[in-house]
This record gives sequence, C-alpha cells and structure tokens, in this order.
Amino acid sequence: MTNTEKWNQLAGRLNEIHVYERCLGKVNYDMECCAPAEGIAPAGDDMAVLGKRLYELTHDPAYQALVVELHENGAGLTPVQQKAVEHLYDDYARTKNFTAEFSYEMDLAFNRAYGDWLKAKQQKDFSLFRDSFAAVIDYTRRSVALRDKQAATVYDTLLDDYEKGGSIAGLDAFFDAVKARVIPLVRRIQAEGKPIRTDFLTRPVPIARQEAFSRYLLALEGLRPSATVLMTTEHPFTTHFGPHDVRVTTHYYEENFISNIFSTLHEGGHALFMQNEPAVLYENFAADRMTSAMHECISRFYENIVGRSEAFIRFVAPKLRELSGDTFADVSERELFEAVNVAEPGLIRMDADELTYPLHILVRYELEKAFVNGHITVDEIPALWNEKYKEYLGLDVPDDARGCLQDVHWTGSYGYFPSYALGNAYGAQILHTMQQEMDVFGAVEAGDLRPIGNWLTERVFAIASLSTPDEWIKAVTGEGLNVNYYLDYLESKFTRLYDLQ
Repeated sequence: MTNTEKWNQLAGRLNEIHVYERCLGKVNYDMECCAPAEGIAPAGDDMAVLGKRLYELTHDPAYQALVVELHENGAGLTPVQQKAVEHLYDDYARTKNFTAEFSYEMDLAFNRAYGDWLKAKQQKDFSLFRDSFAAVIDYTRRSVALRDKQAATVYDTLLDDYEKGGSIAGLDAFFDAVKARVIPLVRRIQAEGKPIRTDFLTRPVPIARQEAFSRYLLALEGLRPSATVLMTTEHPFTTHFGPHDVRVTTHYYEENFISNIFSTLHEGGHALFMQNEPAVLYENFAADRMTSAMHECISRFYENIVGRSEAFIRFVAPKLRELSGDTFADVSERELFEAVNVAEPGLIRMDADELTYPLHILVRYELEKAFVNGHITVDEIPALWNEKYKEYLGLDVPDDARGCLQDVHWTGSYGYFPSYALGNAYGAQILHTMQQEMDVFGAVEAGDLRPIGNWLTERVFAIASLSTPDEWIKAVTGEGLNVNYYLDYLESKFTRLYDLQ
C-alpha cells in the first residue's frame, strides 16, 4: 500500500474520530452553559460513554499502525499532512499504553470533578471538591507514568504537552523576571500613584444591554455572526467544532459591566483564531494544533493591548453610552480609560487588571508544580493559596470561592495556567513587530480592526498549528521569546497612567 493510500485510509478514520470529538465537545458545552443542575452528572456520564467509543477508535490497532507507519515514513505526503501525522503520533504516544478501563475511569473522574467543583464553589467549601481534586491529580500522575517518554518530572511532562519545549526551568526564569519588575511597580503605584476615579464601575447596567454590547464587540473584532454563538456560563470559555461553528461564552454581572466587556474581548480573540486558520489545515486534520500560549496571546492581545488602550476607549465610549442610556453621561473618555486600567490587587484572576494579572498566574504556577510533583498535598492547597495571595498581592482571602476554587481548570488540566502569562509576553512582542509595519492604534481609534486581524491571519494564524512555540515567535517577530518586551510595555503604560516620575 502506498503512502497516499495509507493517508486516505487514515483520513477516513479521522473523519469518524472527529465526529465523536465534536459530539463530546457539544455535550460538554451544553453541560457548562445550559444543562439544569440535575442534568450535569448525567451529561458527564454521556461524555464518558462517548469517550469510551472515541478511545476504541483511536486505539484500534489498524488506526495506530497507520499513524506509526506514516510517522516513520511520510514520503509523498504534503508538508501539512506530515505535520498532521506528527501531531497524531504525539497524541498516540501520550495515550497508547492506556487500557480502555483506565481511560473510561479517568474520564468519569474528570467529568464528576466539574460538578463537585461547581457545588463547592457555590457553597464556598473546598472540602466538597477535595476528594475529586485528589482523584484527578492521581489519574494525571498515573497517566504520565504510563508514557514511554517522560520529562524530568511529571509537571515538566505536562508543560511540554501545552508548550512544546516548555519546562520548569524555563518558566522559573520567566516568572523570576516578572516578579523582579512587576511587584515593585505595583508597590510603587500603591505608594505614589495618583488617585483614579472608579465610582462609576459598579453602576448597574441591565443584562440585556450588556449582551447587546457583547455582540457589538464580537462583530467589531471581526467574527462572522453566521459562524458564532454567544452564551453564558459560570466560567467563560470558547470552543469550536470547525471554523464554521465557534461558540463564545461570557458571564454577566449587573453591577460589574467591565467584567463582561473584557471577557467578551478575550473570548472573541480565541474565536478569531478558530475562525481564521487556513482551510488547508482543516482539510488535512492539522488545524487547532497551536499551543495554549499562542491562543492566549491573541485573546489577551484583544482584551488588553487593544481593548484597554486609550485609542479603543476613545472609539468605543460613545457606543457604550448609547447602549447603557444615561448611566455614564458624566464619565469622560479619559476617566473611562483610566478606570478600566486601574492597577489594584484583587482576589479574582478573571477580573484582574493587566499589571497584576501575571501575579495571579504566578500563584497558580507555583502551587501547580508543587502538587502535581507531590511536594504538597491537596489538603495544603487552600492555606498555601491564601499565603501566596498575601505575599504577592497583599490580600487576605475571605473564602474558598474567591480563593483556590475560583478557576475551573483544576478539574482536569495541569500545565495550562502558565500559558496565560506566556501569551501576554508573546502579545507584547508581536505588538512591537506589528508597530514597525502599521499604525496599530490609529486603526484601533478609527474602529477599524480589520488591518490588525488581516496581519494576524497572515503572519500568526497561518503558521501556528505547524510550528513549535520557538519556531512560531521567531517567524513572526524575528527572535525567540523575550520577556522584556512585555515588562517594558507594562512599565511604560502604568508609569504614564499613574503619573509616576
């Protein structure tokens, strides 16, 4: 059988595999967005059954043989097809030693953890999540132990899953640089910064008006309405089932309208990535293989670099006033710009300002590498979380819901959180390159984000799924990741914002 024939056979199998993956994703989307409380557990059971069939398809000896053979010899395949095989082989290598029973039990544990986490968060009681949390960590360690190829530690192995080439050593250096420059700047703002007016940020804005503004923002970002859905969930996320079915979620708070604005801009950035990868990648099963930090780079770019810029606020302020009635009639554009950028340590990562945000990720990174590698127990997490929030952000944590239960991620994935901070750094570096070639904020102030979207589509989206992080950022900017672009950006923006000498 020729390699072309092997590829055609593999493609036929992948078509069925992707159907089950999409069905799993849709049940999960339903579970998180609109299932009634009593329907969450049955939905998790449904997902486990679908996952069992997906396991059978991806562990079929004939399927695995095609992947292995084409990975060993891809002659005659296109470069995109070869990259697709490389990704499939990585997937195969991570799970090839899983038994059907182990895979099914792990799926059940992860799915049940979501329901327990939601209940625990609602009741502000970590103990209600404790056992499920411990089970998920245990299955994660056991799954890594089953791999033929492992990194120096369990957590290093997981980091490489999310960012190929990622390691504790690299992240320690990255976060050391962040701590050295961000924490002193936060302290300086607290001691010397000018006061910023924020009284209007808690003025109530009806949910219906916030939803209308969210749809306006998604259209402004350049998303195709016919391929986009907007719904609500406890913890906003974006998912997709191909470039023609992208689903954005947000969470509305009547007396915290900016939470929704920047959540929508963030999730819309993810959606743009999903809608604008080249068709050839989807046609050859190579799409949606960018790393988490690449994805976060774009979501944080639209949320912060664009969305919290003075240029964007000047453009969008009239529309905000229009949609909110007279709520902000006495607020100037400058006051709005300063208020949405106020740098003030807070408890909730999702609502964190641009400057203190990486400190929230730092807390999670330090805890995650400790509990995944077995240096601390699950029972120690709430207290250690509270200690680190006091150390880095100067805050006392009042309850578990605003503490270690606030994020959904620990119900099933470890090694992802650093991607948020890396994404910020990539975004600042890309901005530096983009500004050499176009008037970025001139376009933003004109309300025309198309030039930015086109630049990202051609330079960033087109190659992300075909590249390692290092290859990608070098191709986009001409150099490897340089955290100083990010730290320079933060220092420049916030020293000017607060009139620091």
